[in-house]
Amino acid sequence: MRAAEAGTPPPDASGGSRKDMVGKALHLVELLGEHPEGLTAAEATKACGYPFSTTYRLLNALVRDGFAELQGDKHYVLGLKIFHAAHSVAQRLGITGTVSPLLRRMVERTGESCLYAVLDGDRFHTLAKEDGPDFRVTSDPGYRGPLHSSALGLCLLAFAPDDVREGLIESIELIPLTRRTLTDRDELRRRVEQIRAQGYATQDQEHDVGMVAVAVPVLRPGGACAGSLALSAPVFRRRVEDLVEMVPLLQEAARELGARLAG
Repeated sequence: MRAAEAGTPPPDASGGSRKDMVGKALHLVELLGEHPEGLTAAEATKACGYPFSTTYRLLNALVRDGFAELQGDKHYVLGLKIFHAAHSVAQRLGITGTVSPLLRRMVERTGESCLYAVLDGDRFHTLAKEDGPDFRVTSDPGYRGPLHSSALGLCLLAFAPDDVREGLIESIELIPLTRRTLTDRDELRRRVEQIRAQGYATQDQEHDVGMVAVAVPVLRPGGACAGSLALSAPVFRRRVEDLVEMVPLLQEAARELGARLAG
């Protein structure tokens, strides 16, 4: 009791502090966000590496407090409280009033899906998406994907601050998602330099089989990268070269978005 009175959190049953448990709970929230189809307690345990008892207790605490829901098939999914929090963040970042209308306009002009993402540690984080009229892309808002395999990720990597870019090039895991995924670090560096020189990044079935994409940076007036804007399409309708032809339209939208986000 003296430790608690002195302001030090008492240890939990697994030997960690309450602060540690908060971090673990937030990590589980992130995991559920990366698996919109949901995870069982066993699957979540395997993914996070915590003892099953800890994972199970935290998942049910999230359900109790409205941050997660337990479905009839025993899968845990994110709850409505997360939606409300995300909506508040979206409004603060200008996504609701600025980004989403611009994405819809790009879909109308190109006929293809349009996405906006930001750099989030060593991943890209999709903040907004508008599907094309005939096809739905799977990178929904909240999705965090690897930088090396996608047009969005490569673009964010290429236009990150110099020290951040160099650190990420040397440290990110080059996990193959398809047989076309870039897995050589020297080639990654060459690819990043090419993207910086030409001003856009491409993806040709490197992240998803059957999907191509092109992305450009969204730059603030001072030159800092605020995010990346991408067009994505299935290969049965578009080639990478077709999307590259739309780069001027995408860059025009990125300039407008950068100016608006700066305001």
